Amino acid sequence: MLRRIMFFIHFFSGYYSINKTMWWQYVLVFLGAVLMDITPLPLPPAFTIMILLQITFGLSVWPVIVVGVIGSIVGRYILTLYIPVISDRIFIRAKNEDIRFLGNKLKTKGWKSQLFILFYTLLPLPSTPLFVAGGIAKMKPIYIIPAFFVGKFTSDSIAVFMGKFAAENTESLLLGMLSWKSIAGLLTGLFFLFMLVFIDWRSLLQEKKLRLKFNIWK
Repeated sequence: MLRRIMFFIHFFSGYYSINKTMWWQYVLVFLGAVLMDITPLPLPPAFTIMILLQITFGLSVWPVIVVGVIGSIVGRYILTLYIPVISDRIFIRAKNEDIRFLGNKLKTKGWKSQLFILFYTLLPLPSTPLFVAGGIAKMKPIYIIPAFFVGKFTSDSIAVFMGKFAAENTESLLLGMLSWKSIAGLLTGLFFLFMLVFIDWRSLLQEKKLRLKFNIWK
C-alpha cells in the first residue's frame, strides 16, 4: 500500500514539483486520514487533518487530496472488516439482524443506494454511520467504496482548497471554518449513529412505523 501511495506522489510531483525530502509529510497525511476514518466514533472529517498538514508544511494541494482520500478509503475499509466482530459482542442478536436488514435494503436498491451514498459523502459530514451500517450488515465494499470515492474526492478537494485560500487570506476565517464544521459534523455524526442503533429499521421499512428500541445491549 505504501508503494502505491508513493507512486501517486511521484506521479503528481512531475506537475507540482514535490520535494523528495518531503515524502514523509505526505505519509503523515495518509496516516492522519486513516486514523480519522478507521474508528467507529464520529470524529471530525479527515479533510481537517489534510488542511492542517497542507498549511503547516506548505504541501502541494492535489497530492494531499489524492493521498488523503486513499487514506480515508483504507481506514473505512478496515472499519467495515472489524465492526461486525464488535457489534456481535455488544449488541443483541435482534439488533444485529435489524441493521443487516437495512444493509440488504441498500444492496437491493442498486443505483439509488449509490446515489444516496454519493450525496451523503458530498456533504461535510462524517461517513462513520454509513460504514458502520455497511460493516455490521456485512455489505461488500464494492457497494459503498466507488460512490464514496467520487463523493469523498469531490468534497475533500473543495474543503482543502477552501482551507488553503482561507489560510492565505484570513487566519480567523480558517479557524472559524474548522470550528463550525468540526462541531456540526460531530453532532450530526452522533445523531446518525443514534438513529442507526436505536431505530427499529424493520418496523420502519416494512410497516412504515417509527419505533425506538433501547434494549439492544448484551
